[in-house]
Amino acid sequence: MTSFNELTLSREVLLAIADMGFEEMTPIQAAAIPLALAGRDVLGQAQTGTGKTAAFGIPMMERIRMDVEQVQGLVLAPTRELAMQVAEELNRLGAVKGVRSLPVYGGQEIDRQIRALRARPHIVVATPGRLLDHLRRRTLRIGQVSFVVLDEADEMLNMGFIEDIESILAETPSERQTMLFSATLPLPIQNLAMKFMRDAVKATLPVRELTVPTIEQHYIEVKESQKFDVLCLLLDTASPGLSIVFGRTKRRVDEVSEALAKRGYAAMGIHGDLTQSRRDQVMRKFRDGSIDVLVATDVAARGLDIDGVTHIYNFDIPQDAEGYVHRIGRTGRAGRTGQATTLVTPREYDLMRLIEKMTGRKVHRRPSPTFSEAIEGQRRLSMEKLLQIVEEGNIEHYMRAAEALLSKADPTALVAAALKFITKEPDATPVRLTEEAPLRRPRTGPRPLSRPRSAASGRDRRHGDRHPRQAWGTGR
Repeated sequence: MTSFNELTLSREVLLAIADMGFEEMTPIQAAAIPLALAGRDVLGQAQTGTGKTAAFGIPMMERIRMDVEQVQGLVLAPTRELAMQVAEELNRLGAVKGVRSLPVYGGQEIDRQIRALRARPHIVVATPGRLLDHLRRRTLRIGQVSFVVLDEADEMLNMGFIEDIESILAETPSERQTMLFSATLPLPIQNLAMKFMRDAVKATLPVRELTVPTIEQHYIEVKESQKFDVLCLLLDTASPGLSIVFGRTKRRVDEVSEALAKRGYAAMGIHGDLTQSRRDQVMRKFRDGSIDVLVATDVAARGLDIDGVTHIYNFDIPQDAEGYVHRIGRTGRAGRTGQATTLVTPREYDLMRLIEKMTGRKVHRRPSPTFSEAIEGQRRLSMEKLLQIVEEGNIEHYMRAAEALLSKADPTALVAAALKFITKEPDATPVRLTEEAPLRRPRTGPRPLSRPRSAASGRDRRHGDRHPRQAWGTGR
């Protein structure tokens, strides 16, 4: 079964699916939607970018009753960015039927959310902390919800939300239908499913598909002090459309984004210490192409669904296999190709091997680009820009000036001069980054990839960025 028309869906939902441009189901949709439509609890293993929002959103739309004026569906998400994106997609899926979804998250004025909740949305998409706040204030009641979704459950585990989730689920009806989606299924997530789900059926992609096949994966072994220059060579050589650079800490994100801007790249950083308005501003610039390099912490970039991201650069190696899967899932979306490159210090080599083992995918070693390759990459980009301008036309006002130039110089020499003028040659402006200690796999063998943690030790509740995980040791 691959077509949405093969499912037993209402006319309103099918029209909304068509309006969104969906034609065939993704593997996770084909596995999960029929089970959910049959009323089963579903435990889905899928990372962002595989279409999982529609996998739970479509069955949810079918269950919403328009004659009932109360919250009927609840989606829990780890970050405000993901909550906003999920709510947006659910509103598109419910547009024809009239189903309204409301995002509720920290960092937004709570009085504004209270007013929006009084309008009685059909679905609430919330981060756990803010949802608990509304439950304590009694500004939201979830005793009548019939459909609950836990989205990116492994990330909520890593951020210390498991106890919050248990408190929330305890206030929902026992006869509700529950769907849980997670890129990986560590033991605490399996235990959560056993406790709060009824005879859940797994909708699981094969292990080999945990990392998307359309993503080329490479790593470069490099000294810590050489990382930034190698990153610049990579950007100059590949000339990516949109790219995301992942840093381990907020300090790292600030320093790398500022250093890139200093060398002439259109780059900005995003992390949990930024105000919500600033984060929104950065994301608008990234989406509209005003900047083409986004430097981000893991949590700040979690759940971002942005078309056109062609390259992922792990400036710092991810701290575990889950982090790696989530990071590189920002590219290679909807069947498109993408590239992911990880910078690995010599002392982190064994961790790269462990990530390969856990994801079931070989990550190939590649050499660092050379200075001459970077120059050639920029020349190639300049040529493409010139040809694009020619194809777009609207250059009539420049034709007379071009003819005048051609009468004074050789045509080939003129084109060469134009290419030299517009080509950005690699910039060696000195920059200084604070050195980060390498992550190392413990000598006693790997600890569990994820484990529950207290809210105090595992995350900053106010901003949502977790502190560096200690799963591998920090070499300090």
